[in-house]
Amino acid sequence: MTIALTGATGQFGSIVAETLLKSVPAEKIVASVRNPEKAESLRARGVDVRHGDFDQPETLDAAFAGVDRLLIVSADGDNDTRIRQHKAAVDAAVRAGVGYIVYTSVGHADNSTLFLAPVHRATEQFIIESGIPYAFLRNNWYLENEIGSIQAVQAGAPWLTSAGEGKVGWATRRDYAEAAAVVLAGEGTENAVYELSGKPATQAELAATVGSVLGKDVAVQQVDDATYSSVMAGAGVPEAALPIVVAIQAAIREGALDIESDDFGKLLQRPLTPLSEGVSEMLNGAKA
Repeated sequence: MTIALTGATGQFGSIVAETLLKSVPAEKIVASVRNPEKAESLRARGVDVRHGDFDQPETLDAAFAGVDRLLIVSADGDNDTRIRQHKAAVDAAVRAGVGYIVYTSVGHADNSTLFLAPVHRATEQFIIESGIPYAFLRNNWYLENEIGSIQAVQAGAPWLTSAGEGKVGWATRRDYAEAAAVVLAGEGTENAVYELSGKPATQAELAATVGSVLGKDVAVQQVDDATYSSVMAGAGVPEAALPIVVAIQAAIREGALDIESDDFGKLLQRPLTPLSEGVSEMLNGAKA
């Protein structure tokens, strides 16, 4: 059985590759990457590194050739670009005769109000229409997405949010990636949807967790969306990104990421990494 993954040199994909190498022979792993030079460390370990670029669909045919199970890691960029790129990847998987697709989606992609959801909703539909058996990994929210707020608190700022009492199922990127590796290695069932979410918590609860790691009380400042946007602009967030960061807060406030599920633990066969441990590792990594 040959397993392939896209984005193998990215923050998520590199952890998936590292995890797979613990249980899957390197020669059975294909890394489809936009820049093969960045994957030399994988090649040195025996992984089959291939050039695969979502913006050059012709490269994907060779990248996916002979692949039994494929992980499509969602791309970066604006929604229209991502939808186009994901469609190219699914179409290439069909042409290559891929037997199973695993896709990194988002929580409740079929009905979520999150601004990212349309990309994932469309991609899930592309995969369903392809006729290829699949597993959708509906990842909730990476704890690492909060590094800016965590570092601001470390520097003495309050925890700023306009999300109110909305809850998020935070978990570490490593936990999400290891769950993907489990499904890729053959533990996932056909046409399965996994809602991968940590225990939902409010902004105030996460701020308290950060405070416990730092050994200090953290004030939580609840503001409206306009104020949040203004403060983020003052903190250096690019103007083009401001609607996105505000939309995330609004979606959290509306409950888009308040998802209860035990799928995560079932896949990993262990408890999720405690958020306090994840925060500690992030802060230590920032110092390194």
